Order: sequence, then structure tokens, then C-alpha cells
Amino acid sequence: MSFLSHIFRPNADRERYRPLYDAVVSAARDPAWYRDGHVPDTLDGRFDMIAALLALVLLRLEREGKAASKASALIAETFIDDMEGSIRQIGIGDLMVGKHVGKMMGAVGGRIAAFRTAIEGNIEFKEPVRRNIFHDAPPSDRAVDWVAGKFERFHKGLAAIGLERVLEGEVPHP
Repeated sequence: MSFLSHIFRPNADRERYRPLYDAVVSAARDPAWYRDGHVPDTLDGRFDMIAALLALVLLRLEREGKAASKASALIAETFIDDMEGSIRQIGIGDLMVGKHVGKMMGAVGGRIAAFRTAIEGNIEFKEPVRRNIFHDAPPSDRAVDWVAGKFERFHKGLAAIGLERVLEGEVPHP
């Protein structure tokens, strides 16, 4: 393998999973989350939606074990690149970018843990939604129910799609 192909290969590998990441972002941007679910239509609210849906996708890939571990890591790297670019666009200086990206990855990890607990305990997603989307200050119980129901349908829809189709970017419409 030449030196240049070694340097550029990781990006090429990552591009294979770009459609999946783009599908997650597209699903998170669905206006229904903000209109009907009353998710705050702010930078933070939109981040919360991307992080939550990405967490559900990463949990779906985790279920596949080693067969999807590389894809999972590359999708996480794509998220990091996207968030780093977004942080820079809003004017965060170079010295603070790493700190912000670290917090964002921690937020995704927290959502993975919260949803994993709900899935393994076969309990509703209401508490993870209350904490991770509305930050313990939901506008109403109805909003929590609506968002939790959509996440649960998204999770079940992902489970019904074969791994290769998910990796190609097919996700259920939340």
C-alpha cells in the first residue's frame, strides 16, 4: 500500500457510511420533532435530536457485534467531523474546539447508555427523553410521550432493517 493511499484510505472508508450519517441528520431535522414534539428548535435542540438518533443507530450496529464495529467507529468519526465543522462555523476558536467536541461525544455516549438501559429493561423511552431532549424541563407530558413514542418506533424500525441496508443509509422515518 502506498503512503498516499494509506493516508487517504480512512476518509474513503468513512465515505462508505456517509449516507447513513446523512440519513440520521435528515431524520433529526424533520420539522415534526420541533412542531409536534415541541423539541426546542435551537442549536442545542437540533444537536440533541442528532445525538439521540445517532445513539439509536449506534445501538443497532452494536447489536451486530464485530460485523458492524468498524462501521460504528467510522460513523462516530463522521459525527465528530460534522460537529467540529459546525463549532468552527459558529465562531468557536481553535483552542476550544476539542473541548466542545469531547462534550458532544460524551453526550452521545450518555444517550447510548440511557437508551441501552431502556431497551434492555424493556421500559419506555420517556426518562431518556425527559433528561436528554428536554433536560428535565419538558413543555408537557404530552411532548415527552410524543418524542418517546417516535424514538421507540425508530428503534423498532431499525431493528427490522437488515444490517447491509442500514449501513447503506436506510433508516425508518421517525
